[in-house]
Amino acid sequence: MIEFTTLAAFCIAVLLLLLSPGPNMAFVMAHGVSYGLRGGAAASFGIGVADLVLTALTATGITAMVAAWPPAFDLIRYAGAVYLLWMAYKALQHPRGSVESVAAQTSLQSIFVRSMINSLLNPKALLFFMVFLPQFVDQSKGSVALQLIVLGCVLTVISTVFHTLLGTFGSSIRLFLSRHSYAARLQPYGLATVLLLLAFRLAFMRRP
Repeated sequence: MIEFTTLAAFCIAVLLLLLSPGPNMAFVMAHGVSYGLRGGAAASFGIGVADLVLTALTATGITAMVAAWPPAFDLIRYAGAVYLLWMAYKALQHPRGSVESVAAQTSLQSIFVRSMINSLLNPKALLFFMVFLPQFVDQSKGSVALQLIVLGCVLTVISTVFHTLLGTFGSSIRLFLSRHSYAARLQPYGLATVLLLLAFRLAFMRRP
């Protein structure tokens, strides 16, 4: 199995990567601000489930096969950009009201699902798992697939805790905004703006 020193190095590397600003960080923060602690947590768990799916795809070699097909990168990123644009449109469809009423209009399940799909439609996430996880695998220590699964599960736990803390921070910003009457009017536009920026980022992303 994986040695302790390798696992420790892996955990440190994951934390350093998570501390770098990225689309998941922006996504969770935006949903924490818009829908509170539970909304931020739902977005975090959606990302976590997507990480588990990507781990399984990596361990079975499916990510390598997808990455080897040249059109795959563009198909995934364009699908992701369209999905983000759709979410931005939906964010602007909520009736106006208090911050609390705006949050109540979106179910935690829908936030979870949109977060999971958004992560899975990011081609760089697929490439990341395919390139990052194998660096910490030692073929002399047993099944490569099992090691990849263990590493992916550890990454998922760290990622979920980190993003949940981000969602908590976002919910504290929401509490501040709830004290101002104009916050409910601006909230949908703030969320839509973040989603639009993420969509444009994905649409114009270049293959590594």
